[in-house]
Amino acid sequence: MKELLGHDVRLREGDLIRRERTNREYLMKLKSRHLLRNYELEAGRYSGRGHDHEAFGGWEDPSCQLRGHFLGHWLSAAALNYQETSDVELLAKTQVIIDGLELCQRDNGGEWACPIPEKYLYWIGEGKGVWAPQYNIHKLFMGLVDVYKIMKIEKALTIADKLADWFYRWSGEYSRQQFDNILDNETGGMLEVWADLLEITGDEKYRELLARYYRGRLFDPLLEGKDVLTNMHANTTIPEVLGCARAYEVTGDEKWLRIVEAYWKCAVTDRGCFVTGGQTQGEIWTPMKKLKARLGDKNQEHCTVYNMIRLAEFLFRQTKDPEYMHYIEYNVQNGLLAQAHHHGAPYKGSPWTGLLTYFLPMKAGSKKDWAGETDSFFCCHGTMVQANAAWNRHIYYVDDNELYITMFTGSEASVEIGGKSLRVSLHQDHMNGSLMTSSENNALQTINETTRAYANKPDFRKYVITVHTEEPVSFALKLRIPDWITKPATISVNDGEGIMVENTAEFVTLEREWRGGDRVVVLLPIGVKFITLPDDDTMGAFRYGPDVLAGITEQERILYIEGDKPEDELTADTEREWGSFRTFYRTENQDPGINFKKLNEIGYEPYQIYFKVKKK
Repeated sequence: MKELLGHDVRLREGDLIRRERTNREYLMKLKSRHLLRNYELEAGRYSGRGHDHEAFGGWEDPSCQLRGHFLGHWLSAAALNYQETSDVELLAKTQVIIDGLELCQRDNGGEWACPIPEKYLYWIGEGKGVWAPQYNIHKLFMGLVDVYKIMKIEKALTIADKLADWFYRWSGEYSRQQFDNILDNETGGMLEVWADLLEITGDEKYRELLARYYRGRLFDPLLEGKDVLTNMHANTTIPEVLGCARAYEVTGDEKWLRIVEAYWKCAVTDRGCFVTGGQTQGEIWTPMKKLKARLGDKNQEHCTVYNMIRLAEFLFRQTKDPEYMHYIEYNVQNGLLAQAHHHGAPYKGSPWTGLLTYFLPMKAGSKKDWAGETDSFFCCHGTMVQANAAWNRHIYYVDDNELYITMFTGSEASVEIGGKSLRVSLHQDHMNGSLMTSSENNALQTINETTRAYANKPDFRKYVITVHTEEPVSFALKLRIPDWITKPATISVNDGEGIMVENTAEFVTLEREWRGGDRVVVLLPIGVKFITLPDDDTMGAFRYGPDVLAGITEQERILYIEGDKPEDELTADTEREWGSFRTFYRTENQDPGINFKKLNEIGYEPYQIYFKVKKK
C-alpha cells in the first residue's frame, strides 16, 4: 500500500492551508545564523562575543545540554513542505544551512557535526548524567535524511554518513551489557535513522548499528506481553518503536513488526485513551484504563501525539484496518489542531494567536500555555513545525486497483490505476446556501433552496467525491466510515439509491467502471456523544463528531441532569454567523450556564473537558 504525497495531493481546506502557510512563514522567519549558532559554537566557528538579542532562548540557549536539537526538526519540516509545494525559498535556505553544517563538520575533524561535544556520549557510557545527547543528535540525522530523500541535496547524505562513522566506531567500544546501559538513556529515533541509511546506502555498517541499537530491555518484555510502559516516559519509547517499524520496512524481519504490534497493544489497546485520542500526564504513560486520577495540567504532550500518529499510520499500511485511521482523526482534531497555530477571537484582551502549547491540560479550569516564537524551543516546538509542514497527508492511499480515502479532508488527488491517469476531488457540502464570510455584503446573494431547506445546522455531514477521467477506468473506491457516526451512514453513486452503512470496522468498497463526472455522495450522521472515563462511568466528556467540546469555565463544574443522557443537557447556541454554521453549545439547566466550543478552537479561555454528572 502506498500513500499519495507531495504534488499528487492538493489541499482545498481553508484552515489547514492557513496552518501550512503560517508554519512556512515561521520557518522562513527564523534566521539561519541562529539555527546554526550552537553548531558553529561547537566547531569553533563562532566566538559568542557580544549579545545577540534575537538569538534563541529556552532549550536552544548555549547553556542547555539539548542545544541545537531544533535545527533537525527545521530541516525535516522544510523538506516536508517542499515535497508538497516545491518552495524555492525554503530550498535555498536549506542549502545555506547544509553548507554551514558541512563547514562545521570539516572544522570538527571530518566526522562530528553536532551542536554538543563528543564527550557527552562518553559521559553516558561512564554512567554520568547528561540530558539525552542521542535524542538531540537524532534530530540532526533525521533532518539530514529527510533533506536528502525529499530535496535531493547530496551533501546532506554525505554529512550524515560521515557522522555515522563516528557512531559506528564509538558504539563498538562497549560490550553488550555496557551498551544496553547506554540505551537506557533516551536515544530518540537513532534506530529509525540507521534503518533509513541502510536502505539508502546498503552499507553493512548500518545493519550492524541496527543490531547494536536493539533495546532488548524494552523490546523483549514487550514481546512477552508484559506492561513495561505504566508510569514510564512516553516519548522515550515511541521513537524507538518507530525505529522498529522502519527496520521492518527495510529488512523484512518479522520480529521488528511483532515489537510494534506488541507496543500498540500495550500503549493503546489495553491502556485506553482520553476522549481526545491522546494519552500521558506529565510525559508518562497512565496506568491501564485508569485515567481519572491523571486529569492534570500536563496531559497529552504534543510530541507523543505526533509520534503516535506516525505509528498508527505505519500500522494502517500494514493492516488496512480503519481503526488506526479513527485513532489518527481524533488525535489530529483534538491534538495537533488544538495545540498549535491557534487563530481566533481574543478572550478578555488575549492575543488573536497562539504558537504552541507543550501540553493539553485536562484539569478543570486549566488554560493552554502558549509558547513564544524564540524563547522556548522545547521538544514539542520541533514536532510542531513538522506536523504543520504539510497537511496533505493521511488522506489517499493506493494498492493495485484500490483507491482508499481515509480522511474526509477537502482535497484533490492525482493517481494512476491500471496504467490510466485520473483525478479525484473531495469536498464538503456545508449546506449553508451562502458565500458570506463577514458583515460586508460583497458575496453572491443569489436566492436558493438550500437556505430554506437547512434552516438549522444539519444533523449530518455531506461529502461529495467526484471522479475526473478522460477514459473509463475500473477500480475499487474504498471509503472509511468514521466511528463517531450517530446512525448508519448513507452512500450513493450518481444520485442513485443510497446504501446504508453502520459497520465502521471495515472500509466500504465501491467497485465499478468509473467515468468522468461520476459522483459519490456520503452522508455521515453527526451529533453530540458523552464519552465516559474507563474507570468512572459517571464522569465523561462531550464530543461532536470527532471534535471534543470544552466548557468555558474558571472553576470545576458538576453537571446536574434529570434524564439518563448527559448529551441531552447541551443545546446548540449561536449556530449561524453570516454564511457559516458553527459548533457552539450551551447547557440547558445549569446555573450559571456553561458555554461549549470545540477544543481545537480554544485559545486563552479557561476550560473544562471532563465533567462529573449527577442526577437532580
